[in-house]
Amino acid sequence: MPYRRTENVVRRLAEREQTILAAATEMAAQGGMAAVQIADVAKRAGIAAGTVYRYFPSKTDLVAELVAAVAGRELDAMKAAAIAAPGPLSALAASIATFAARSLAERRLAWAVIAEPVDAAVDAMRLDFRQSLASEFELRIRAAIDAKLLPEQDARVAAPAIVGALMEGLLGPLAPSHDGDAGGSRDAVQGATLLALRALGVVDARARGLVAQCVLP
Repeated sequence: MPYRRTENVVRRLAEREQTILAAATEMAAQGGMAAVQIADVAKRAGIAAGTVYRYFPSKTDLVAELVAAVAGRELDAMKAAAIAAPGPLSALAASIATFAARSLAERRLAWAVIAEPVDAAVDAMRLDFRQSLASEFELRIRAAIDAKLLPEQDARVAAPAIVGALMEGLLGPLAPSHDGDAGGSRDAVQGATLLALRALGVVDARARGLVAQCVLP
């Protein structure tokens, strides 16, 4: 008779996997993807390195799962913020501001999962994340255009341009640091959101209060 895992066993295995991923995410947030080493992740998770390998046969597998987990979490937050907004233009602003605020709050991790040079095998999944970000913005841009709240434009071009602007303006090596400066971080998020909305044709975004509620998580 084949062995069947009990619900408790399945739950413990899932919890162990999440513990490993949490440890890897913490290390990426502190030192980027280069800091995600199996032995160090195992130590932080309080388990043996061999146990990590049973879940993730290689560092590439672990990093790929880390990217997928963070991407899913951030996209869910953006969608939730947009759904809670009162209209298409507010939904667009909320989506942009949420991505900007959450990324800046975990700047090192955000850069690691979006643009930091890594193994070629991970790049494809990371490209999927950037594409998903662009698709989410494109959805919101199209809705605002359809509602006559934005001028006619090619959302397929505008959306990835917004992703690029936010990445470089807030996360990239040229972006100013706001470590320990809550006011500076808030201003940076509002400024980036204003820039994106103005680029899309909303010249009076501040007067409309579209960035008034941009706060860090």
